[in-house]
Formats: sequence, C-alpha cells, structure tokens
Amino acid sequence: MADALIKNISDASFESDVLKAGTPVLVDYWAEWCGPCVATAPILDDLAAVYKDKLQVAKMNVDENPDVPAKFGIRGIPTFMLFKDGQLAATKVGAMSKAQFSAFIDQHLAPQH
Repeated sequence: MADALIKNISDASFESDVLKAGTPVLVDYWAEWCGPCVATAPILDDLAAVYKDKLQVAKMNVDENPDVPAKFGIRGIPTFMLFKDGQLAATKVGAMSKAQFSAFIDQHLAPQH
C-alpha cells in the first residue's frame, strides 16, 4: 500500500524527519477540513511509490502542528515544500495534478549544474 511510504511528521519530528533526512523530502502541509488537501492525497500516494528511491513524501497536519507552518509563513493549504540537504528548495501553494507534481519534483531533483 502506497500510503505506508508517506511519513506523518510533527513539529517535534520536523528536524530529524526533514532537515536531517538523507534524501530530499516533499512536505505536504494539510488539514482534514481542507477539500483540496484531501483531493491531493491519492496523488501523493502515487508519487510516494514512483519516487520512493529518490524522495520521501511527508504530511504535516497544520491544526495539530502550528509551529513549523508558522515558521515558514504558511498562510494557505495545501502548501508543498521540497527540502534538499536540510534547506528549503521550493514551494508550491494549492492543489496540483499528478503531472504538475511530477514536473515540480523533477525540476528540483535533477542535478544542478
């Protein structure tokens, strides 16, 4: 099952799960009451399986974990942040199609010259 590949993270685990991760991490900031957040969940399941060797997909519930979203100035959800080597590499706000997600991820996973 693909959702076993998605890590639920918290304010407390953010540093170890994201900033100190050995692979890039795509963090989905979401809430249960957010329709677009719920709609993107199956897409994230697919992406977690497709990119499992290159990328960790993580979800953070903003209602349960207010500190990290506040630190990054998140005002709208869903917000997706891609972290590489402990640094924020890219941000997208709003729901995306699977093709849009793949383009966003590929653009930032490709080796930088």
